[in-house]
Amino acid sequence: MAFPQAFLEELIARSPIEDVVGQYVAMTRRGSNLFGLCPFHGEKTASFSVAPDKGIFYCFGCHKGGGVVNFIMEIESLSYPDAVRFLAKRAGLEVPEDAQYQSRYRQQERLWALCKEAARFFHSQLYSPAGAEGLQYAQKRGISRTTLTNFGMGFAPNSWTGLLDAMKKKGYTEQELLDAGLALRHQTKGTVYDRFRNRLMFPIIDVRGHVIGFGGRVMDDSTPKYLNSPETLIFNKRKNLFAMNLAKKTKAPQLILVEGYMDAIALHQYGFDCAVASLGTALTEEQVTLLSKYTSQVVLIYDGDEAGQNATRRAMPMLEKAGLQMRVLRIPNAKDPDEFLKKFGPDRFKILLEDAENQLEYQLQALARKFDLSLPDQKVEFLKAAAELLATVGNAVEREVYGARAAEAAGVTYEALKLEISKAFKRRMRREQKKQEKIDLAPAQQLRPKSRTIRYDNLRSAMAEEGLLGLVLREPAFLDLVDVEPKEFSCELLGRCFRMLMEQHKAGYQVSLASLEGFTPEESSHLAGVAQKQEGPVKEEALRDYMAVIHRQYSLSQTTQPNDLMALRDAMRDKKGYNG
Repeated sequence: MAFPQAFLEELIARSPIEDVVGQYVAMTRRGSNLFGLCPFHGEKTASFSVAPDKGIFYCFGCHKGGGVVNFIMEIESLSYPDAVRFLAKRAGLEVPEDAQYQSRYRQQERLWALCKEAARFFHSQLYSPAGAEGLQYAQKRGISRTTLTNFGMGFAPNSWTGLLDAMKKKGYTEQELLDAGLALRHQTKGTVYDRFRNRLMFPIIDVRGHVIGFGGRVMDDSTPKYLNSPETLIFNKRKNLFAMNLAKKTKAPQLILVEGYMDAIALHQYGFDCAVASLGTALTEEQVTLLSKYTSQVVLIYDGDEAGQNATRRAMPMLEKAGLQMRVLRIPNAKDPDEFLKKFGPDRFKILLEDAENQLEYQLQALARKFDLSLPDQKVEFLKAAAELLATVGNAVEREVYGARAAEAAGVTYEALKLEISKAFKRRMRREQKKQEKIDLAPAQQLRPKSRTIRYDNLRSAMAEEGLLGLVLREPAFLDLVDVEPKEFSCELLGRCFRMLMEQHKAGYQVSLASLEGFTPEESSHLAGVAQKQEGPVKEEALRDYMAVIHRQYSLSQTTQPNDLMALRDAMRDKKGYNG
């Protein structure tokens, strides 16, 4: 959909990107730009930049970028129209009516309202005669009435149309219940019936307080034990965590990540209000990003069985990549946190939490369990594997501390292991150096777009097109001097952007990337990167050079395709000449 350009220009003016981003990212000024840690990927060195004068953000690490609307789309997981509405509400602006947009947004609002009403229905059923079995089960599991209320827990009656009938009376249609994942349609009869029946119900609430889905648990040994809402317009299980709406308010220094609803609820009931649970899936990158918005440390408590250990090993690199400190807590003498808390109480669990292993400790102990350290050959294999693991640790002090522990576990001196660690560390550094050399020797890859969805078929022309866009964004008056046509651009995206900037200029609007619409997130990020890397003096001579290259390459393209190696050589020469 298209918003009026005048409205977008006013919205951008009322939403300074440094103010909006500053609500999510702590930044410090370096020259004319602001820098901070990227909220979209884990990093320890700030590579996320905001250019207030250009109205754009760009991360030199993950290459996400764009204007203020793109930032809100990424950080709040919103569509373009919803991000515009979000900023308009913040700025106190009325959003122009648009039938398509209003229809989709109204549908979301209807589904949010429907799920909220469904949660109220389930909660009321828990205290009705129909929910007696569910309430008895909850009490048997030790869930207090306060906790039932805090989590909005309820009961789905053992009826085919209990929820359906109740929601119809409130004005909701069968199609809306199907769209919300609350109902199913019989494949042969075509009749609609409740998805959740005879189950203890757990509302899934996002960080903004919307009920977006449900989990339902049986009260016996029937299967499936848990039934979750399907993917819907408002529910994506990869992007949400159970109880995050409560845990985000915690004052604890860490978030506790567990596998199931009951574990998270038990932890909250016993005073550990920092617990969250994944939604029936292995930990996802989107969930890790959500965690990183609210904490710098995660304590992982997964089941001790093989599946739980595999899940722990898969989660480690994702948490580390996001820059999160990770510790692993093993539950002794109990199968899960819920059982441990009931047996030993919160004080013992607090001690357990304080003694949780860090990532390296956990990995070394897991490694030791794979070998029989009473056998000499197994001991040697363990020490080799431990040396390879410790070689990945950048801090020399940590390598020595944990190397000493590994040596002690194997019954050898640290000096014997130290030499192996040193050799492994040097091998790793050589591998990384070769990998970097390979990257450095591939200049074409450095010039090409990071996104595979964007193509530069003619590198020389594309470099000139980038340069031209950079110049007109910094000095819009140059658009009066430009005599190239968008069709002459070798890259469709750059040509489309140039055409839209020219239209802005001719209509008398401010020339800005931030107020352009119709680009995908990958395209917006690429354009922000193009704008961000343009430096040096703004000269008409450079503009004429860029236009000459675009004209010449376009003419050549009408007869024959340029040799890629020659184009690369010319592109590198042109780039050096323009910036030099």
